Amino acid sequence: MRRPLRIFGVVVGLLALTIVGLGAWIVIARQDILQLVTAGTAKTVCSNVFMAGREVDAIVQTDLLALGYRIFHLVKVDVSPAEHRVDAALLGFIARRHAQYVEGRGCTNVMDDQSWKRPAAQPLPPRASADALWPAGEKVELSENTRLQAAVNDPALQGPGMRAIVVVQDGRIIAETYGEGFGATTPLHGWSMTKSVTAALVGMAIKDGKLSLEQKHLFPQWAGDGRAEISIADLMAMTAGLKWSEAEGRVTDPGRMEFLVRDTAAFARGLPLDTPPGTRFNYSGAQTVLLTRLWQDAVGEGAPSYPRERLFNPLGMTSAVLEADETGTFRGEGFLFATARDWARYGEFLRLGGEWNGQQLLPVGFVDYMRSPSPVSDEGHGPAYGRGQIWLAKGLGYDLPADTFMMEGHLRQVIAIIPSRKLVILRMGMTREDIGFSNARLLRAIVAATR
Repeated sequence: MRRPLRIFGVVVGLLALTIVGLGAWIVIARQDILQLVTAGTAKTVCSNVFMAGREVDAIVQTDLLALGYRIFHLVKVDVSPAEHRVDAALLGFIARRHAQYVEGRGCTNVMDDQSWKRPAAQPLPPRASADALWPAGEKVELSENTRLQAAVNDPALQGPGMRAIVVVQDGRIIAETYGEGFGATTPLHGWSMTKSVTAALVGMAIKDGKLSLEQKHLFPQWAGDGRAEISIADLMAMTAGLKWSEAEGRVTDPGRMEFLVRDTAAFARGLPLDTPPGTRFNYSGAQTVLLTRLWQDAVGEGAPSYPRERLFNPLGMTSAVLEADETGTFRGEGFLFATARDWARYGEFLRLGGEWNGQQLLPVGFVDYMRSPSPVSDEGHGPAYGRGQIWLAKGLGYDLPADTFMMEGHLRQVIAIIPSRKLVILRMGMTREDIGFSNARLLRAIVAATR
């Protein structure tokens, strides 16, 4: 009898050691991955609950589990409406992270409650008039073009996870449709389309005489090394030469910067030089974060209200909220939320060359500069990227009018701007990049239908 008991004890002991070892490996060796999962969950749920008014279960199903990572099944989410707070932890206690909502400021991943300086609330302005025609108001008169309406309502062209399609021609919305659970008043996450908005904020600081494209020696921490030669123009064109990878590593550089550090600008500023400035294109959210920090420093005390006062309010983007990190640096690389119609207002603003209601908000010619090709971004079809946080359809191989330039974001967000056709085409959604769907067919169909 003693021997079976002894064997049973050994088995139980080995099992316990295995569990402890596995737990230690999860908590220590993979802590960064777990923190990325829980921080991303808290932030995603927070923004969509408190800004978009969506239900937690729907967010988990369509924004997290839809990404295809089974680990999200193990994350427990707690939402506190009274505290405007969302907590997330693996199995309810591992790698706990939380995000905090502030009115008009959106949600922030907070790692250190003691040092976080909660920003003052910034209530959103009243919505545009329901009776005035868009873009002055929210009234829309759709085109009777049956070919166009068929294109925007074709599920095969819309793609899985479509949340909004809006077509603007000659300053009027002529077609729009929304995915289930979404509508004209739902703020949507633009991801990297936000980069193009950051470019406009840089342009406004330039117009104010606070920055210049040729400016170098941008940060004291770069004195004495090759990074001192990086210019604002280099950052704008993604040619600064800083070491960065969008996809490599157990935790990617974007994941680490966006969810695992308190100070995104310090992280970006600390990247080493990989190639001489201006010689190589390397798409990098870090460069946009640095641009954000630069325009904020240049503007000074008025920086927290600058996006709303100088850009969103003049354009009537009443829903727009640009979120910030824990130190107050705006998340200009990818965290602007706005309704599809407000995103379309920004696209129309670029089509008009930075002018709105007869007022030139950007320097004359600045949008032309933004969409002028950056020669070192050639990927086989000609330059794919402009000099100002803008993609070029021709360089990407899109069969669209030659002057088409685009704002693109993670999960197949796109705003295509075609000045020669007076067209702005928006498609937003939650569509994984690895399933082979492209927005190109939708864009081509809409262009063909509006000839």
